[in-house]
Amino acid sequence: MFLGTHFPKVDDKGRFFLPAKFRDEFGEGLVIARGQERCLAVYSVDEFQRQAQAAMSGPSTLRGIRDFQRMFASGASDQVPDKQGRVTIPPVLRDYAGLHKEIAVIGAFNRVEVWDLAAWEAYQSAQDEAFAQMDEEIFPGAEPRA
Repeated sequence: MFLGTHFPKVDDKGRFFLPAKFRDEFGEGLVIARGQERCLAVYSVDEFQRQAQAAMSGPSTLRGIRDFQRMFASGASDQVPDKQGRVTIPPVLRDYAGLHKEIAVIGAFNRVEVWDLAAWEAYQSAQDEAFAQMDEEIFPGAEPRA
């Protein structure tokens, strides 16, 4: 499970250091793909395969499913971190997420997300109040908050 927020930098070659606490999970490889809200999603190979299977389970006769499959798969890049824990983000994905030097790398349970730092701060600020007001409608059957 991936948790926490980290602030590595992207170097001139488009690489960043994976946070040390995430490296074991990605030691054998990872897949970087487009995420929603213009961030990147970083999956273990196994988790990416689960996500791909879910995406392929819908009928390709539906335009929304085809659109999602195309965007998700066409930008995906399989990588193996180097010995120092660096991962290269391909230019097409850096452009998609607007990544420059300053980034936020966040744990999101089954994936890691990579955000432009300013975009992450804006998103987080916009979501703070909505998060504080969430109730059991988000997770049906969950225990109500005190």
